[in-house]
Amino acid sequence: MLNITMTKNVTEATVITHGGVFHADEVFATVILSKIFDNLTILRAFKVPENLSEDVIVYDIGFGRFDHHQKGGNGCRKNGVPYAACGLLWSEFGRKVLEDVCSPELVELVWSIMDEFIQGIDAADNGALPKLDYPAQIMGISQLISGFNPNWDALSKDSDAAFLQAVQFADSIFDRVLTNAVSKVRAQAIIEAAIENSRGHIMLLNQFAPWQDFLFASENPKSSDIQFVVFPSNRGGYNWQCVPDAPGSFGQRKPVPAEWRGASAAELQELTGITTANFCHPNGFMGSAETLADAIAMAKLAVNA
Repeated sequence: MLNITMTKNVTEATVITHGGVFHADEVFATVILSKIFDNLTILRAFKVPENLSEDVIVYDIGFGRFDHHQKGGNGCRKNGVPYAACGLLWSEFGRKVLEDVCSPELVELVWSIMDEFIQGIDAADNGALPKLDYPAQIMGISQLISGFNPNWDALSKDSDAAFLQAVQFADSIFDRVLTNAVSKVRAQAIIEAAIENSRGHIMLLNQFAPWQDFLFASENPKSSDIQFVVFPSNRGGYNWQCVPDAPGSFGQRKPVPAEWRGASAAELQELTGITTANFCHPNGFMGSAETLADAIAMAKLAVNA
């Protein structure tokens, strides 16, 4: 349950942001603030009131510490992504948010994974994202949040009530992204152990765990030699997957034989001589077999092809 109330009275406000049309930036910034304060009373205004208490946090308005509309903006990350209010507040308070959701040794890594999500919000709000050169465009978080603004022809145009609805929606997204980030980070030790135990360019996992980012980030020299990862499939049996040539790519460090791609189970079994081979993706980046031994055997064939 969100601990947020809206107010029109400046003396009641604990935080202040801008009024009118709202965006994902200040909506998710509000979510972050709601995680660290027991009660949040929000005033949405068109200018920052004078003689505010130092305890009141002002964001996305007023050219202050947590705004980015001043000339020249309010800084960029090392990768060049400019800060918006959401990122500025995450940089200031994000680690405190994480104190209650993960162990201390995981805080920095979870914080950085969450910042990857927040960077998209910041970049969109700063107009820094290029438009896709394609007829269809992705409806992202920023567009979804903007859709909560009252329509021009709405009979009721209560922007504050709509803002609170958007914050509630954003809160559920934020919590899901955070849960996923904490879960992902918990896999790091598993992946590091699997890298060390890898043999013949093949890494085995006793259960699926997110491995790509940790494999590419690993300082273990064996990580650069791994070409295939084998793990249990949630559909039954075992999958093998090619290590991509770059994070997130569908390219492969070691491509599988071209004749495997898109072949039926019967065709694969004839091509490979492996009894339970049953699938190879048409793009060749993954496949499966019914048994662990046969999934490893397929990976070995691909390594040696």
